[in-house]
Amino acid sequence: MKKRMIFAGPILAAQILGSAGALAGPFEDGMAAYNRGDYMPAIRLFRPLAGQGNARAQHLIGVMYHRGEGVARNPVRAFAWFSLAAAHGDREATAKLRDVSQTMTRDEISQAQEMAQACEASNYRACEY
Repeated sequence: MKKRMIFAGPILAAQILGSAGALAGPFEDGMAAYNRGDYMPAIRLFRPLAGQGNARAQHLIGVMYHRGEGVARNPVRAFAWFSLAAAHGDREATAKLRDVSQTMTRDEISQAQEMAQACEASNYRACEY
């Protein structure tokens, strides 16, 4: 009987650990890719979520544009995505807006605000990714 218990333990642990990966959703998969430095798959996973109004995904897209991770560095697009995330309650995005805006011209800020408004007004169909 002890031999059965010895073999059952590792099998049960493998099943539990194996099923944990199956419970991950697109956001978790995107974060795993982002943390590995696989930015293209990460942004592909974040974009649909951002289009559904997910503030955290919007924030991360802003970060990626701000840093040039998987996309060309673009402070205007970063500001637009941070604006959307901040409007949906992401406090970190609000702080990022201040940081990014310090390096932008008034015209760039205006352009970014227009982009964010057009994005939201179109229900995320007219977003410039």
